[in-house]
Amino acid sequence: MTRTLKPAALAVPWAVLVSSVLVGPAAAAPYEVAVLRGMDKVTARVSTIEAPVGEVVKFGTLEIIARHCDKRPPEETPESASFLDIWEVRQGEAAVSLFRGWMYASSPALSALEHPVYDIWVLDCRNSSSKAPSTSEGAASR
Repeated sequence: MTRTLKPAALAVPWAVLVSSVLVGPAAAAPYEVAVLRGMDKVTARVSTIEAPVGEVVKFGTLEIIARHCDKRPPEETPESASFLDIWEVRQGEAAVSLFRGWMYASSPALSALEHPVYDIWVLDCRNSSSKAPSTSEGAASR
């Protein structure tokens, strides 16, 4: 006597299959402020920079605009990413575009700012009502 087995997928109603395909992992949510870390390689000064989305923030001779910042929900693998425009502005000279693209908190070397004096990388994304990290490190006290 031979028995014919039905594939497991046929035993599940079609609506359940369609809904499980359409509903995937939660998408990253947009935030209002990109929290960045900046380092001046000459003085070894490290600063935490809060860059509200769409506003110009200055760090040394750099002007930074965070165009977008999003972060995955807590139930997903942690990741914060920000789309940044970074220019170098020197008095009496035209602004020079140094970087335009996405930076990822989990992989800062994946797309990094290449500059002889400054490093910029993403730490987090938050809303303006949230409190930013208060760990701002500077040069050693003398």
